[in-house]
Amino acid sequence: MSFGGPQWPQEPRQQGQQGYGGQPGYGRREYGQQGYGQGPGHGPQPGGDPFPGARDGGSGGPTPDWSALADASASRDRRRRRLMIGGGVLATLVVGAIVATAVVAAGEKDDTAKNGGAPTASASPTEAPAPEPTFSSVAPPPPPNPKDYISDPRKDKAPLTAEGLFPGRKLTMNGRPYEKGATSATTNCAAVTQGGLGTVLKNNGCQKVLRATYVRDGVAITVGVAVFPSEASALKAKDQATGGIAPLVGAGVGDFCHATVCLRRSNSAGRYVYFTQAGFANGKKVTKADQAVFRASDDLGTFAFNQIYARGKSQASAAAGAPGQ
Repeated sequence: MSFGGPQWPQEPRQQGQQGYGGQPGYGRREYGQQGYGQGPGHGPQPGGDPFPGARDGGSGGPTPDWSALADASASRDRRRRRLMIGGGVLATLVVGAIVATAVVAAGEKDDTAKNGGAPTASASPTEAPAPEPTFSSVAPPPPPNPKDYISDPRKDKAPLTAEGLFPGRKLTMNGRPYEKGATSATTNCAAVTQGGLGTVLKNNGCQKVLRATYVRDGVAITVGVAVFPSEASALKAKDQATGGIAPLVGAGVGDFCHATVCLRRSNSAGRYVYFTQAGFANGKKVTKADQAVFRASDDLGTFAFNQIYARGKSQASAAAGAPGQ
């Protein structure tokens, strides 16, 4: 049985030795047996005199050196004893190390038992499980749409005035500042129009028209917003529009767009139709080359749309935050 310790020491093989150092026959060879340490022809031969020449004074051949042979035998015995003693000491050390290891292991086992056993993974103290989040199977309603509030008069209840729709003394659009002139509001929609627009507004149920005039670098623009009872009626008025909104003068702005050519535009948002009338304050006729007039018309038309949309957005936000919504 092997303990995995150091192996028996091996020494260089002496002349004439066989099987030493762990080879077959180690520990079994009988010292002094025939042939050990003798060359061919040496030693007694079968049927011969075991001591030739002993009786005739050596004439029969050379006489063995018995003293040398005895010394060699004694040396071999001493070496054998030393090896046996060294091996025994080494074996004793190995066995002692094994026994010490076993004792330490037994001590650890005893300490473990004394202290209640080795700690093992165990569940944490019983705790109430965290409640699982719950989700309603009913989808929340979508947020209010601002367009719904500027399309339906039953929802579009916020106050509507010229100063509320066109606030302040000036506005800036796309980096271009405009000074505000006069403002007005009327329920007589046809009275503030030119050409055939009054008839169109009246036939589609126009309820109110709000106007404001702005000026920039010699260009004057009147923007008008007409209110209708429904989105459908506003769309019809936009499609049928002819003529234009009448220029609003006053507050530092003189008469313009009379007996000359001006730029007229119209569009709609919800139940509102917005118009612009743009031209030169000095009465000059507008041509396609007058980009300043076209930019002013675009700016004020965009401003009117933004104000109408902001009206719907503010009412939608208020409705979303109201109780029960």
